[in-house]
Parts: sequence; C-alpha cells; structure tokens
Amino acid sequence: MGSNGHGLTLDFSGKPFTEPTAEQFNDAEILNKVYAFIRHYVYLSEPQARIVAVWIAHTHAVGSATTTPYLNINSAVKQSGKTRLLEACELLVHRPWLTGRTTAACLIRKVDQVRPTLLLDESDAAFNGEKEYAEALRGILNTGFYSCGVASACVGQGSNLSFKDFRTYCPKAIAGISTLPDTVADRSIPIRLQRKKAGEVVARFRRRVARLESIEIKNQLSDWMTNITDRLKGAEPCLPEELTDRQQDGLEPLLAIALEAGGDWPEAVRHAAIEIFRSQAAEDQNVGVQLLGDIRAVFETGTEDKISSADLIDKLKEIETSPWADWGKGKGLTPNGLSRLLKPFEIRPRNIRTDGKVPKGYLRESFEDAFCRYLIPPPSRGDLATATPLQPTSLLIETDFSNRYTKANVANRKSASDPHECSLVAGVAVQKSPRAGGDTKEGDTETLLDSHSEPSGDMGKLEVEL
Repeated sequence: MGSNGHGLTLDFSGKPFTEPTAEQFNDAEILNKVYAFIRHYVYLSEPQARIVAVWIAHTHAVGSATTTPYLNINSAVKQSGKTRLLEACELLVHRPWLTGRTTAACLIRKVDQVRPTLLLDESDAAFNGEKEYAEALRGILNTGFYSCGVASACVGQGSNLSFKDFRTYCPKAIAGISTLPDTVADRSIPIRLQRKKAGEVVARFRRRVARLESIEIKNQLSDWMTNITDRLKGAEPCLPEELTDRQQDGLEPLLAIALEAGGDWPEAVRHAAIEIFRSQAAEDQNVGVQLLGDIRAVFETGTEDKISSADLIDKLKEIETSPWADWGKGKGLTPNGLSRLLKPFEIRPRNIRTDGKVPKGYLRESFEDAFCRYLIPPPSRGDLATATPLQPTSLLIETDFSNRYTKANVANRKSASDPHECSLVAGVAVQKSPRAGGDTKEGDTETLLDSHSEPSGDMGKLEVEL
C-alpha cells in the first residue's frame, strides 16, 4: 500500500485502492486465513489451531460475550513454540499486550483502562515470583473470566485512602511450562504444544514479514466481527453435552463465531473442543476423578457388574499410567485408601456375593451417578464412525504466505504508513490497531467492551491491596 503523493491510497499495481467491506468477504475464508497464518509459523495440531483461530476472532468482539475463555498454552519442556504462538497471535488479536513481567499496580490498571488482549509469557516466573504480583495476577485471572468481573484495590494515601473496583474482563492467553492454579486452569482451554520432529517444518518467524502478512487478515477480521456484533450478543449455540458447565461457558462465544463463519467451522470447533478437553481430562485431573475414570475402564474391560475391593485394587495397580501401584508412599493402594478416595462421591463398599464368598466390594450401579457427573463420556463406536472428519491441510495450501512478499514488495511496503511495532511490554504503553493505508481503527471493539463496563452484583469480585 502506498500513496501517489496526492493523498490517494494505491495498491501495489498503481490502481486506487478501495477497502472491501465485511459483506464482500467469505466469512469462513477469513477464519481459514487466520488458521493458516498460525499454522504457517507454529507447529500445533489441527484441533488446537481451530480453537486458536476462533479465539483470535473472539478478541475483536469480546464485549459481545458474557465470558471469555483463556488459552492455557503449555508444554513439557522449553522450546516447544509457546512464545512463538503468542508472537503470532499478537499480530492478529485486538489491542495486544505481550508481556512476561510487569508490576501489580500496572497490571490491574492497564487491564481496567485499556482492556487489552493480555498475552502473558513465562507464567512460571509470574506465579512463583513476588507474592504481591502473583496474587494480583491470580485475582485478575480468577475474576476476569466473566464480563462483570472486578478486582477491588485500595487507592489514595493517608486520610484520602479509599477503594476502587477495577474491571478485569479481557481476553487472556497464558504461556508456561508448569501447570496453572486450578481456578485459572478451570477457566482455560488447554493448548499443549510439543517440539517438532524431523520433517515437521514451519516457516521461520521474521517479524517484519509476518507483520506485513498479518495486516490484511487482521483488518478483515476486525471488520467482520464489527459487522456481526449484534448477532453475537444474542447467540445461543447448541453446546456439546460432553463438556462441563464451565467448559461450555468458555466455548459458547467461540462456537457462536464459528456458526457465523459457516462452512465446516461449526462442526470442526465442536470436535476440536471435545478432543482437547477429553485429552486434558486424561492428563490433568484431580486424583478422585482419575480414580473414577480408571474404575470405569476396569468395569468396561470386564463382564461383571460387581467386583471385590481386592480384585478392583489389583486391576487398578495394573494401569501403568496411574499412581495406584505406588500410592501411599510406595506401599500401593489399600482397601481403606480406596474407600477414603471414593467417600466424597458417596460411594461405599458393600457385601457382594461372588464365587460362593461374600467379600467387601462394589457394584457398578453405585458408580453410574458419579460417572455421569464427573467424567466426559467416552466416544462410542457409532460416534467415531459417523463423525465429520476435520480438514486441516488444504487451508495451508490455499493461503500461501511463502511467495506473497518478494524483496521488492517488502521494500515498497516500508514506504507505507508504519503498522504497529509490537514489543515485549512491561509498562503501560497503549497499542493501537493498524489499518491498511495508515489509519487506525480504535473504538470498534471498545464500544463492544463498554456494553459490559459496569459490574453487576458481587459476581467475580476479588479484593486485593496494591
């Protein structure tokens, strides 16, 4: 994009440029471009990329929703693409604030005043560092899931000491190696990254090139979200029953956007969410829920609807991925220990008749209520046979970033108005969204946010002192 010296914006062919409206876009194609951009620079699975793409769109219309799910970007080891994913998201989300460290006072005030998309890197250091900052961050994350969430802090000095409710609602993505606090993880969609293997190739992330590639996509995305704001506010998509209430709350605004996009996006996002949460439930659950899952597996592999405590414990200890063989300081799970773990679920051992004996044991029917309440239903064979397959690879072929910017084009684009220069922020600088042709478009999403600016009731409040 450039100028002919008379104030007329031109495209690179020298013809006058007219920015297309949202109606001229294929809605699904906009999400396809976001998806392709992310996978071009970051190695992640197709379901993960689907969720990230819709979440990026959600940041431009967060005010139209009553909840905002966090992205919990984690990995087992370093150098698995966590920071790279945040950097790629930074170029597309609304009002990005990429930071690894700030102060408690800056954090709570900037979230309240700017309503940024918080991209928090190195969460390990944040939660394990200075107590004041860690508690302020935890408070913002715990309350900022809901549109009415606020954190209360003391302001002023001496006789002028008072308090103020700071708004905490804004989109957030958190990257780190260690697990998040349970209350924060419960509000998040897990994006677990792995290191690339040989042969799994992504493009090198050169910021000057990626930024140019992202401008058009971000503009189209922002225009589209602005155009469908009213419909998103009233959207009530049908949510997967396999998810918990909190998971459904987080998925709802993303699924509403997927339904607006059309194409294969609604079903793809449904399948992606179920797959991601089911995988997370298997990896990261409390010990009681893990025990229920393992007991369900024991019953499903057997033919009996009852089992003695001794036999159940023997089968549980055979599960290599579970802790029962080493439970109790290496002594292994005992009948008394099993009973204590099941007591919160109101499941107790009883006398059962088996092989002419009457030992203590459990009936399967005693577990059915707990299975329904605390476990994600396993996929049935029919579901697997009829499920709509996801289509990941064609998007990258259709949206080819590799040859869009030659050296000549990059040089020409440097003469265009400078899009935002992103930096790792530790202060309070406000980032403006770039627009093709040099204009900035502040206010579209701010208007949406203002619709939820006033907290209602006491929901989501947490008191902190700064």
